[in-house]
Amino acid sequence: MDILMPWVKSLLVVLLALIATAFGVIATTAALAWQKLPELDQILDYQPKIPLRVYSAEGEPLAEFGEERRVVLNVHVVPEHLKLAILAAEDERFYEHPGVDVVGIARAALVNFVRGGRAQGASTITMQVARNFYLSREKTFNRKFYEILLAFKIERELTKDQILELYLNQIYLGQRAYGFAAAARTYFGKPVQELSLAEAALLAGLPKAPSLLNPLRNPEASKRRREYVLSRMLDAGFIDQAQYETARAEPIVLVQDRSRRDPAAINDNGTGQYVAEMARLFALERFGEAAYTAGIRIFTTIRIEDQRAAEAAVRHGLLAYDRRHGYRGPEGWIAPEAITEEDWDALDAQLSGFPDLPDALAAVVVEANERKLVVWRHGQTIEFTGKALDFVRSNIGTKIPEAKRLRPGAIVRIRALPEGRWELTQIPEAQAALISIDADTGAVRALVGGYDFSLTKFNHATQGQRQPGSSFKPFIYSAALEKGWGPGSWVEDEPISFSAEVTGSKDWEPKNYDNRYEGWMRLRDAVAKSKNVVAVRVLNDITTGYAQQWLTRFGLDPAKHPPYLAMALGSGSATPWEMARAYAVFANGGYLVEPYFIQEIRDAQGNLLLRVQPKVAARDAPRVLSERNAWLMDSLLRSVVERGTATAARKLKRSDLAGKTGTTNNQVDTWFAGYQPKIVAVSWLGFSQPRSLGRAETGGRAALPIWIEYMETALRGQPEVKRPMPEGISTVLLGDVPEYHYSEFPPPEPYPPMPEFPEFLYEHPAANDTSEDPLYDLIRQRRLPQPVEPRHAPILERPFLN
Repeated sequence: MDILMPWVKSLLVVLLALIATAFGVIATTAALAWQKLPELDQILDYQPKIPLRVYSAEGEPLAEFGEERRVVLNVHVVPEHLKLAILAAEDERFYEHPGVDVVGIARAALVNFVRGGRAQGASTITMQVARNFYLSREKTFNRKFYEILLAFKIERELTKDQILELYLNQIYLGQRAYGFAAAARTYFGKPVQELSLAEAALLAGLPKAPSLLNPLRNPEASKRRREYVLSRMLDAGFIDQAQYETARAEPIVLVQDRSRRDPAAINDNGTGQYVAEMARLFALERFGEAAYTAGIRIFTTIRIEDQRAAEAAVRHGLLAYDRRHGYRGPEGWIAPEAITEEDWDALDAQLSGFPDLPDALAAVVVEANERKLVVWRHGQTIEFTGKALDFVRSNIGTKIPEAKRLRPGAIVRIRALPEGRWELTQIPEAQAALISIDADTGAVRALVGGYDFSLTKFNHATQGQRQPGSSFKPFIYSAALEKGWGPGSWVEDEPISFSAEVTGSKDWEPKNYDNRYEGWMRLRDAVAKSKNVVAVRVLNDITTGYAQQWLTRFGLDPAKHPPYLAMALGSGSATPWEMARAYAVFANGGYLVEPYFIQEIRDAQGNLLLRVQPKVAARDAPRVLSERNAWLMDSLLRSVVERGTATAARKLKRSDLAGKTGTTNNQVDTWFAGYQPKIVAVSWLGFSQPRSLGRAETGGRAALPIWIEYMETALRGQPEVKRPMPEGISTVLLGDVPEYHYSEFPPPEPYPPMPEFPEFLYEHPAANDTSEDPLYDLIRQRRLPQPVEPRHAPILERPFLN
C-alpha cells in the first residue's frame, strides 16, 4: 500500500497539472478570442429590418412590403403568459444565469442521455441572440465557443429585459415573420396582447425549427410542440393543471382557417390594395430599396369606410353586368374521384388551387341535375334549386357539351347573400374602376382600379386611358357659356352632316344614341337627355380650337383631345383620375385642385419625412372658371340627375347631386362622373381590351349604379349644400319655370325659331281673296312679315379664351 501511495500522488499531481494547463489554455484562448469579439453596436443601437407599411387616413393598415415581416415590440407590452411560454420552451433560468446556463446544460445532457438522441438543447436566450446577430448556424465547436463568449459579453452590456426584447423582435418564426408580434398577426391575425395561452405556447415552440414546426405546413408537429411547451410551463410552475388542460384542449385555429370554419369567409388581399401599390411605387422611387427595410410608414388620404364601400360597389356593379350577359360555364375541373370516395381533405387541397375572390368564392359541384345543383366548400354542402338555378340552367343537362356542362368536379363560384342565402356567380370578364376625391382639396377618399388586385394589377383608375363619351360634354358646354350660349338657348336636335372638308377626314353624320330627334329644344333639356347632335352643333358654333384650349382649365391634356367635331362626343381619352380632377372644378365653384393620395410619410422612429400641403379651393388653388360659369354648369348637371339620364341617382334623396353619364360608340366604355359639392366620384366600366359591352349597356345602366352605391356610404352624415346664385347671372321666367343666363347676354327667346318659308308665301293675295285664304291668315297671325332666319345663340367676338 505504501508503495502505491507515491504513484497515486504523482498521478494526481499530473492530473491537476493537466487540468490547470487546460484551464490555462482555455483562459488564454478565451482572452485572445475576447479581444476579437465584435463590438455590440449592432444590438446596442438595434435597427431591425422593418417593412414598408401603408395606412389609411385613420391609421388602419392597408398593406406592408418587405422581405421580413416584423413589428417591433417593447418587452413591457408583451403579455406575461407569452414571456413565460418562451422561457419554458427556451430558457427557464434566463433571469438567473449569467448568459450560459451550466445547470441547464447538465439537465439537457442528462435528458438526452436517458432518452437517446438530442431531445433538449442547451442554448440560452442570450446565446441565441448572439448567434442571430453575429454568427452563422453551423454546428462547430469554434462557433459554439464564440457564441458562449458573446453571450457573456452581451450580459455585461445589456439588462435581461433588453436581451429578451431583442430576442422577441429578432427571432425567425416562419412565413417571413420575424419576431413574435409579426408571427401573432401572420398565424392568428391578432396582436400579441390578444393571444390565448395555447396560441402563445404554439408560437413559443417555433424557434426550435420554424419550417418543420410551421402550423400551416405541419399542424400535427406544431400541435405536439405546443403540448411540450405547455408541459414545460406546468413543470416550471408557470401555470396550474386547470390552465394546462384548457390550453391543451384548445383547437388550433389559424387566420387562414377561417374559411374552413365559415364557407362565407375569405382570405382576400385586404382593403385598398391598388392604393397600397401606388404608395409602394412612390416609396421605391423616393427612397430606393431601403424603403423595404427602413420601417417607413405611409399614411394615405384613403378613408377606410369609403374605400370598403367603393370596392363593394365596383364588385357589385361588375357582377350585375356579368349576370345580365349569362353564364359562361365551369371555371375548371378537379378529379371527381375525391368526390366519389368522399376524400374531403383531397378535395379541399384541390379546391385551394382556385383562389377565392371577394363575392366569388370557389366551390366544387358534387351533384348536378335539372332540379338541383349541390356544391361543396370547406366541409359544407350548399344546395341550389328553383330560381336559384336560373343563372346556370343553360349549362345543366346531358345534351350540353362536356366543356360547358355542370357536373361533379366542376368548379363554380358562389356568393353569400343576407340571411344565410347563397347565389351562383362567376368571375367577371369586364373590369371597372372608381375614384372619389375631396372637391376642395383633391384628397383621394377611395380608389379602386379593378375587380380585385390579385386578378389584375393594372390600375384602371389611374392608368386606363379610355374614351370618356358623353361625360365629356360638360366641358364643351362650359366653353359655350362664354360664347353667348345659356341653359335656355334654343338648339336644333335634328340630323346634321358635315363634309370631309369640314371634318378633315371623311363625311360624318353624328347620331343620337337612340336615333331619335326632337327638333328645337332648350340646351338644358339637351344636356339632361345627352343629345349628341346638339353637342356637335354647339361645338361647331364655338369652334373646336376654342374648345380644345378651354379644356386646359380642367387640367385635361389638349393633345389627348384633337380639335375635331367628334371631340364633343368624348372621342379623346382620359383616365377616371383625370375626369375626377376635371369635375371637381364644377363641384367646388371653379377651382382646379390636384388629386393626391399620400397624406404624410414617417420613418420607423415616427419622424416626419414628408407632409403634403394641398392647394385648397377658395384659398390658394387657382381659379380656372368664373363663379357664374361653375354655377350655371352645376345647374345644368343637376338637371341630368333630376330629369335626365341619371335619374336613378334620385334614390339617394338629395337635391345637391349633379353629374353626367357617358357611353361611347358601340358601348365600349360606360361612365358616370358626378358629385355633391364636397365629394367628387367617377365610375367606369368596360373591358380591359376594348370591346362592346352589349347594345343595352350605357353609362346610366352599367356605371351609374356603382356611383350610387358608393355615394350611399360617402354621403352619410354630409349636409346638403345649396349654392347661392353669384353676381352676373339674371333670371327669366320661361312659362312658370325660372331659367338663367349671363346678365350681359339677351335672355332666351320664349319660342323656338320658325322655319323659313318660300318667298311666294309672303306675297299679299288679292284683297277680295284674303277672307278665303287660310294660309295668309296663318302667316298674319304668326306675325311673319318677312322670311325668318333660323335663330342661333349669339356668338360674341371676344379675345381667344378671354
